[in-house]
Amino acid sequence: MSIPYLLPVVAAALNDAGGRVLVQQRPAGKSLGGLWEFPGGKIEPGETPEAALVRELAEELGIVVAIGDLRPIAFASHGLGARHLVLLLYRVDGWQGVPQPLEASALRWERPEALHHLPMPPADVPLVEALVRLLD
Repeated sequence: MSIPYLLPVVAAALNDAGGRVLVQQRPAGKSLGGLWEFPGGKIEPGETPEAALVRELAEELGIVVAIGDLRPIAFASHGLGARHLVLLLYRVDGWQGVPQPLEASALRWERPEALHHLPMPPADVPLVEALVRLLD
């Protein structure tokens, strides 16, 4: 049995003062297009997960996040054929700027329990329950 290629990915649960979480919609034409996900992306070689998430949030949302404002809360593991995704979710309560959909079709703020009703990639789904337990 061959060992799958591990694909480490980071994601953020940006949490506003009202207890809502930001999700973004993947653009049509991309893999899993139209699904809602937590913002984030791949960890590049030589990057820590925290540095990768700070970079991804700047690229995807145009916001500035300090590494000290990231708190790990959950992870998910999901097979993707020859690759295996390991998704690390961080809670983010503070940032500078207003999130903009720079690489997504749309953004929306939702209460954690409402995320159960959105179509999401398989790796994001188990993270919703962790958020419900943490934020509600």
